[in-house]
Amino acid sequence: MKSVRRWKVAILIGMLLLASLTCGILTPSPGTIPAPVVATRVAVTVVAPVYLPPAADVVPLQDTLVQIYERVNPGVVALRVLTEQGGSLGSGFVIDDQGHIVTNYHVIEGVTELEVTFSDGYKTRGEVIGTDLDSDIAVIKIQAPPEGLYPLTLSDSDPLKVGQAVIAIGNPFGFDGTMTMGIISALGRAMESLHESPSGQLFSAGDIIQTDAAINPGNSGGPLLNLNGEVIGVNRAIFTENFSESGQPVNTGIGFAISINIVKRVVPFLISEGKYDYPYVGISSLNDISLLVQEALDLPRSIGVYVTDVNSDGPADRAGLIAGSRPSSLPGILSGGDLIIAIDQVEVKSFADFISYLLRNKSPGDEVILTVLRGDQELLLPLVLDKRPGP
Repeated sequence: MKSVRRWKVAILIGMLLLASLTCGILTPSPGTIPAPVVATRVAVTVVAPVYLPPAADVVPLQDTLVQIYERVNPGVVALRVLTEQGGSLGSGFVIDDQGHIVTNYHVIEGVTELEVTFSDGYKTRGEVIGTDLDSDIAVIKIQAPPEGLYPLTLSDSDPLKVGQAVIAIGNPFGFDGTMTMGIISALGRAMESLHESPSGQLFSAGDIIQTDAAINPGNSGGPLLNLNGEVIGVNRAIFTENFSESGQPVNTGIGFAISINIVKRVVPFLISEGKYDYPYVGISSLNDISLLVQEALDLPRSIGVYVTDVNSDGPADRAGLIAGSRPSSLPGILSGGDLIIAIDQVEVKSFADFISYLLRNKSPGDEVILTVLRGDQELLLPLVLDKRPGP
């Protein structure tokens, strides 16, 4: 009994000692100054507030587009073309109050029956009075009261800049009055025309506008417009490697339009004479000169128009231009030809520059001065332009 009591007393004393030690750890003993607490400094990065520019006010642009559409669409027409092979659709636009409509030649090629439809539903038949295979232009004449015609304003395509906003209105896939928007992607492009030369090659078309505005089958012949609602080009073609299930080409953001300055030059002749004669030089050339080609042909520079062939008794032949005649390391390309670097003192960096200058500014019978590099010589050669021959 006594031993149990002693054991309990010992346990109680031990618990008191443990409590005392614990309190000594947590509570400072009398007269002891607690050690100061050292604060840890945390580096704080102050981020300056980011002020985003206000969102672009799209209302003025939206209003502009609406106004352009309402003003221009009445002058845009849908074309339904019947040929012996079937039918097709296209677009066009009114250019005067005499009932003349501009479109593409390829839209009306082989036409036997032509129906013209306006945005208000008015329909009439049209007659093709002039065609141009070189730039792919045609003029249609309709009989309609002048008060029902809304001629579009034709702009000046020379001051155009890459990056400018443009609008296309037309009849893609038969959806009349469709409006799309994009920018000018490039200027002064060249591409094959529909005019075949006596040798079987196709002459070149120039001064082509490239755009990413959506252009699809049925847009051909419709207007390409600036933000003033003025026509800067005639939609002609697209480049694509994609096709729909029905075999129709699908837009990939690379479209082409004939510059309006070419149209303004050609159309008066199509109305009065039914045709237009293009200037003719009588050469074949490389489209572009790479460094590899420059080295292989031993050319002094990689820009210009390298002459690969001169047509016998043509303007270039009579002016004394020389084509390549010596073998080179490049298959099918001979060295020793002239390199045209300017025309009328205007530098040409490529064949596209050369043909665009000619088509915009010259006619058969005009004289031009070619600046030519021949070996280490720079020559000035006068050349009198002829008209392009037929097949």
